[in-house]
Amino acid sequence: MTNITLNVLSQPDETGTDVLTALLRNGARQLIAQAVEVELQQLLQAHEELRLPDGRKAVVRNGYLPERSIQTGIGDVDIKVPKVRDRSGSGIRFTSALLPPYLKRARSVEELLPWLYLKGISTGDYQEALAALLGENAKGLSANTISRLKERWIDEHREWRQRDLSDKRYAYLWVDGIYSNVRLDDRLCLLVVMGVTEHGRKELIAVEEGYRESEASWLELLNGLVARGLTTCPKLAIADGALGFWKALSKVYPQTKQQRCWVHKTANVLNKLPKAVQPKVKEALHDIWMAETREKAHKAFDIALERFTAKYPRAMECLAKDRESMLAFYDFPAEHWVSIRTTNPIESAFATVRLRTSKTRNCGSRNTTLAMVYKLLQSAQKRWNRLKGFQLLTLVVNNVKFQDGEQVMEQSDRKTA
Repeated sequence: MTNITLNVLSQPDETGTDVLTALLRNGARQLIAQAVEVELQQLLQAHEELRLPDGRKAVVRNGYLPERSIQTGIGDVDIKVPKVRDRSGSGIRFTSALLPPYLKRARSVEELLPWLYLKGISTGDYQEALAALLGENAKGLSANTISRLKERWIDEHREWRQRDLSDKRYAYLWVDGIYSNVRLDDRLCLLVVMGVTEHGRKELIAVEEGYRESEASWLELLNGLVARGLTTCPKLAIADGALGFWKALSKVYPQTKQQRCWVHKTANVLNKLPKAVQPKVKEALHDIWMAETREKAHKAFDIALERFTAKYPRAMECLAKDRESMLAFYDFPAEHWVSIRTTNPIESAFATVRLRTSKTRNCGSRNTTLAMVYKLLQSAQKRWNRLKGFQLLTLVVNNVKFQDGEQVMEQSDRKTA
């Protein structure tokens, strides 16, 4: 590290970049060079035994490709990729996985572009908006470049929507409808579906345009999943009280159990109460969904209804109407309860791309907004953690019964035990 620091400090940046940024860029350049060198050595070692008739090595170093710049979050970093020469005529070439030929900007910059667009930055303002991050001489981010990227993302989303799902089996689905403003004061309803596989991997399943979360919109989306191979019913679906989704789910996946989101239900109940009473009712609701067993949850349900119905009938009617579907999580492993009582997994995932379009009048076209949201959720998916207690998902998808969070032992299993 001392050598790197001395090198940078002894060479002032001719572009006026501050010393710290120059230090980071130079350090990044050296680290990249070292990583690419490791890749090269692995290739040379793999072909170490390949020799010419006179005994010389067939695959040897052969200088470098022309220097090129990669846009990163600390500005442009100049890099050189080494070449090899294959004297045997076998066509062996060196291609760096870290620096493929097509790479022009780091993934962090790729993710930044759609994020800025969704925040209301117009195509023509990208150069100025990114100058502080990528340097005054940021290249390749003209209005035409951004437009081409947007078209490519729209195509990617279109292809992704048509992918084969026949090899997928999801234990749980989280579903939500999210609204955004687009041009001409129009509203775009995004139908988002997220699932968890039997191996505990959370995946984005669908990002579609809908009409007010209607039954017809959800039916079209779910039927599309079935048509592409997702024929196995998920074991549980978690969503808010939107009737359109639940009606569509019953028609497409009738065996899937329904879990209403406790966060949405709590908010709906509290909205029908005076503020002074809300803490007491919230505590009563907490006693329901935190009960250890379904029986205790029903008792807490009865206590809450008896306690507050006389004075606040509308709020208690809202609570009581979804009673059974509020307690569906008791039929699944207790380790999963924190994730399946609410739609928080999909809400937290979407927090990274939450559209603040109320502050802008020009968020873009419907197709572009849809593609940008897809692109950002795809990036966020790479950082999603496995579901807690994911080892139990294999039991769930294979119809092993759970009661109050514990596995139910079959009669034959009890005798064996």
